[in-house]
Amino acid sequence: MRRAIVPLLAFCLGLLGIVAAAFVMLKPQVTSVGTASVGGPFTLVNQDGKTVTEKDFSGATHLVFFGFTHCPDVCPTTLQQISDVLAALGPKGKNMKVAFVTVDPERDDPASLKAYLSSFDPRITGLTGTQDQITATVKAYRAYARKVPDKKGEYVMEHTAIVYVMDAQNRFLGALDISRPADQTAAELAKKI
Repeated sequence: MRRAIVPLLAFCLGLLGIVAAAFVMLKPQVTSVGTASVGGPFTLVNQDGKTVTEKDFSGATHLVFFGFTHCPDVCPTTLQQISDVLAALGPKGKNMKVAFVTVDPERDDPASLKAYLSSFDPRITGLTGTQDQITATVKAYRAYARKVPDKKGEYVMEHTAIVYVMDAQNRFLGALDISRPADQTAAELAKKI
């Protein structure tokens, strides 16, 4: 009987090893999809000529929008929509900040940003800098900006028109949908504050 148990035991152990190996080899591989890194460190100058970094926006949910003061329609419309959303937030949005980062530092100095932004909510801060600083900031946010000559011998800027929602630690939460009425957009944003 002992002679029969030893081969049977060996067979069972071998079978168990094969099953374990098959389980390991056939187990579905779990891979992490992760999220794209959006945002990052920047050093720019605001409309008052003061040096500003991303740390000046941390501590509360905030918005980031790329544009330029010579923009014929998208930028002023978006900035007005942002202003309307901020107003619709009421007291809930008192700590909200918005960074309006120019993609046209050649024309958008602090004084022109200050004059331009005077028509919008005062929580919107205009940011400019050197071309290299702006290019690095655009890249950090995975945005797009390109100078395009126009028929008058001037130029316009093609650029990303997303309103980025960033959390208190400067992490990307998503894009703000400003195509809806301001109160609906504010209600959505209020969930992230």
